[in-house]
Amino acid sequence: MANRIMLNQTSYHGSGAIAEIANEAKAQGFAKAFVCSDPDLIKFNVTGKVTGLLDREGLAYEIYSDIKANPTIQNVQSGVAAFKASGADYIIAIGGGSSMDTAKAIGIIIANPEFEDVRSLEGVAPTKKPCIPIIAVPTTAGTAAEVTINYVITDVEKKRKFVCVDPHDMPIIAVVDPDMMSSMPKGLTASTGMDALTHAIEGYTTKAAWEMTDMFHLKAIAIISKSLRSAVANEKEGREGMALGQYIAGMGFSNVGLGIAHSMAHTLGAVYDTPHGVACAMMLPIVMEFNADCTGEKYREIARAMGVEGVDSMDQAAYRKAAIDAVRKLSEDVGIPSKLEALKEEDLTFLAESAHADACAPGNPKEASVEELKALFRKLM
Repeated sequence: MANRIMLNQTSYHGSGAIAEIANEAKAQGFAKAFVCSDPDLIKFNVTGKVTGLLDREGLAYEIYSDIKANPTIQNVQSGVAAFKASGADYIIAIGGGSSMDTAKAIGIIIANPEFEDVRSLEGVAPTKKPCIPIIAVPTTAGTAAEVTINYVITDVEKKRKFVCVDPHDMPIIAVVDPDMMSSMPKGLTASTGMDALTHAIEGYTTKAAWEMTDMFHLKAIAIISKSLRSAVANEKEGREGMALGQYIAGMGFSNVGLGIAHSMAHTLGAVYDTPHGVACAMMLPIVMEFNADCTGEKYREIARAMGVEGVDSMDQAAYRKAAIDAVRKLSEDVGIPSKLEALKEEDLTFLAESAHADACAPGNPKEASVEELKALFRKLM
């Protein structure tokens, strides 16, 4: 069996990297940008950092901002209509996962209109053509949507999120500029950072993991563990570390998948509108405990990457506990709650069934039944 690695055609990293957007637009011969960005980023002039560059370079664009934190089928369909009316020939996605996921879905449907219902994109959709070219500019250090082949859409009617996995949706260019992340509030920095850590740990332990992705994930765990507290304190070094660490995690998990921490987080987001990073952070140590007996020596390396000392002298039970404790401590230090007050016993069956059916669940290193998922959810109560 061959292991596949897919990454952006080009990525730019570092302070001031957004200056390359205009250069790339000109080099690619693009005529007009369809700028996908959420209303808050426009309100606080984060989006303006990029559109200001376009203005100065005389590059045409149109803004689309009908995007929710958990983007919906309607957000995508409205965006498709707006793109068609705009005369644009490429997309600039500015924001966190919500903006980039919306942009990916719009771009895929424009190129493959037979999927305009959106729901048919769930799972591994048999699209034939690459999406409209996307330049992705993350403003949060967490989702890594700028380098992944995944996106997540919320089906409000059915109260569920669905994961779409499609090599045709990857942005051709990623511009990872930590200056674009400097205005993130502490809570968002913490939650998106824990999402990135969940990507790295689940990607490292998933069934499809192999040597190259292990390299990415262990490095990402180390950078995130070192940087997240500092980033929450809005220190430059921490912001820069998180910008890089979350991207490296994306380089890995996009190619090997995730596990039930993500499938369960998707369900919590769909039912309670729980922020994705918060849901991941709450589920991660619980799921790590569940998976521990199917991970070989990997938790020792997770503990080592997180800065735990003396792991080589620990027995298996000790280093597994040390890894889980390090994750819990980091989550606690950056202010993530460990319980979900909205969670109700009567919702557990629906939550567990939805998580069991989620596209991330098959990658988990240990099979989890609906009843076992219910028990894991119950630990949040």
